Amino acid sequence: MVKFDVLTVGNAIVDIISRCDDSFLTENAITKGAMNLIDAERAEKLYGLMGPAVEASGGSAGNTAAGIANLGGKAAYFGKVADDQIGKIFIHDIRAQGVHYETRPKGCNPPTARSMIFVTSDGERSMNTHLGACVEFGPEDVEPEVVASSKVTYFEGYLWDPPRAKQAILDCARIAHENGREMSMTLSDSFCVDRYRAEFLDLMRSGTVDIVFSNTQEVLALYETDDFDLALDRLARDCKLAAVTMSEKGAVVVKGAERIRVDALHIEELVDTTGAGDLFAAGFLYGYTQGRSLYDCGRLGCFAAGVVIQQIGPRPLISLEQAGRELGLI
Repeated sequence: MVKFDVLTVGNAIVDIISRCDDSFLTENAITKGAMNLIDAERAEKLYGLMGPAVEASGGSAGNTAAGIANLGGKAAYFGKVADDQIGKIFIHDIRAQGVHYETRPKGCNPPTARSMIFVTSDGERSMNTHLGACVEFGPEDVEPEVVASSKVTYFEGYLWDPPRAKQAILDCARIAHENGREMSMTLSDSFCVDRYRAEFLDLMRSGTVDIVFSNTQEVLALYETDDFDLALDRLARDCKLAAVTMSEKGAVVVKGAERIRVDALHIEELVDTTGAGDLFAAGFLYGYTQGRSLYDCGRLGCFAAGVVIQQIGPRPLISLEQAGRELGLI
């Protein structure tokens, strides 16, 4: 029996978002546009240097789950928080979005993960993440009945960093496939790809993962090439279905010999790219699990991403379902 459209699995993180200029990034050795993993000491230092900030529950897969629920889909989420104040905020926020979330918190040490996100004037975000309690996520946190009753289980490549999470993901894939469901992943960022290229390719080529999400930089990094078309051809060979975002150029959906191009949503102002890829995946998977065409799935992805980059924070502040209906997308 299908209970959920999409189950997402990822690092449960509270985002702390502040604006800065490029010189701040240089002075503090922050790699622009990347997710930088940091320890507790650096987390405290960067937090002390931040200007006025907005706190919002985030984490890549958590954002995707929230986006699917916002679109009117049925979403579930696995991710680990600590039994602390920030953890309570995360739990409240994701449940308030209408997402099924029952992963048990674990103590107070390490604390709930947090990511200091610095947004420059071009809307680019540079993330500095202390994983904290995220590293405690493991096989015991997998709810088999939720995996079995979800059309698609989706996990973030970032989750490949904590060792025990790998086994939990493989358990999810086994349960999903045993029940005729599909498994999906996002490559997360090019630095993540560099760390786990061989493992990610094995997940795809072995059929452990059916659907892959990527952006231009990530797919080029995956195949260690500067030739985008060549990378798409190799991606098509290695997985059943993929969607690659191309910023203002929109996205391309890849399936076998098919290359389905989709235009980006016209926006008034680029404010913050935090969550753009997460919301693209939300829109695409919402459409996919509703039986829409691949072109429509791409359009829904570009729509959701286009909405979220016009605001601060990774979770839509408007009803995507209502806005999508007004545009004739839903």
